[in-house]
Amino acid sequence: MKILFVHQNFPGQFLHLAPALVARGHDVLALTDEKNERPSPVRVVRYKAPGELNLPPMLGRTYSEMAERGWLAARGCRALRDRHGYTPDVIFGHSGWGETLFLHEIWPQAKLLVYAELMYRTRGHDVGFDPEISPDSDEGRVSTVARSAHLIQGLVQADAGLAPTEYQANSFPPELRGKLTVIHDGIDTLKVCPNPQAEFLLPDGRRFRPGDEVLTYVSRSLEPYRGFHRFMRALPEVLRARPNAQVVLIGGDGVSYGSAPKDAANWKDKLLAELDGRLDLARVHFMGRVPYPQYLALLQVAKVHCYLTYPFVLSWSLTEAMAAGCYIVGSDTEPVRELVRDGENGRLVPFFDQPALETALIRGLAGDPDAARLKAAARETILHGYDLHRHSLPRLIDWVEGFAP
Repeated sequence: MKILFVHQNFPGQFLHLAPALVARGHDVLALTDEKNERPSPVRVVRYKAPGELNLPPMLGRTYSEMAERGWLAARGCRALRDRHGYTPDVIFGHSGWGETLFLHEIWPQAKLLVYAELMYRTRGHDVGFDPEISPDSDEGRVSTVARSAHLIQGLVQADAGLAPTEYQANSFPPELRGKLTVIHDGIDTLKVCPNPQAEFLLPDGRRFRPGDEVLTYVSRSLEPYRGFHRFMRALPEVLRARPNAQVVLIGGDGVSYGSAPKDAANWKDKLLAELDGRLDLARVHFMGRVPYPQYLALLQVAKVHCYLTYPFVLSWSLTEAMAAGCYIVGSDTEPVRELVRDGENGRLVPFFDQPALETALIRGLAGDPDAARLKAAARETILHGYDLHRHSLPRLIDWVEGFAP
């Protein structure tokens, strides 16, 4: 088949699938934003990046942005069709940025598949979940409905969609849920695994190794959506109770989800100001964003890994931490419960129960008698349902090839 992947930040979720399809003899091409500089495992063509838009009032803004990107992607595809005679059998694109919205108008006979990451919902998910950060309001719910338009349109137009977890698939309304198949992107458990020889080096030259009392937290950005504020507020008591513990955080200072604080440059500055005088900052290490090998080494030396999240998209960092055999302390929220079962392969605590979080972290750092069992079970969970080579990749290949003309 001729297969066209579409993703503004390619390879994104298609990192393993695209080259695997090439290896099976398919003609694979990827369309991406001209400003995307990520290395690609397959041939790439680029569409013109969106420029400055004269945007309408708030409620139409998101759709205008996504439709603009969708039109630019469609123009790129039209050039492929008209100038180079290219016609794919299958198009597989991420629907989150609107790139797939108009592709059936360019190639109406192609099968259009979308990666449906999450449907925004006004109740029961992230909106209004954390009143401290984003109080529930009519305006917030109306804005959420408006921001969902391109996601609904993208899945309505598609022949089928893919979601990585049941929670994320079930975020879509019943009328559309039937179009979705659930297959996780997959974790390379040969690479992401326990390593008793791992070392994590701090900028000051100190080294951490497995067995050291290291508490870890990882997020693309240090922000409330991933429970950064709850984690930080637990640290004074954790560090008091465990005088030898060291805390290492990976994540940028910007915002990936939600919004920046109104009274500080970023959430890290806000929480450090709130906790001023209560933290031993010589034992709390903010690493920013780090290269993948360094991130993996941190998971492999962690004595306790804390993963907190609103009801939202599940982070790869949780599945990778489980594959690395981490002792997990996670939030008892729906996306986490899909993988972590309290007392079976990790510890879960209510997102807003600060004493419970502190107790769980201290218990893990002190040496939970069940730690070895929980860590082994966490890795087994990934091996038996989320392993890239044994589970995810074969299923993904079969799914895509099932749309052959």
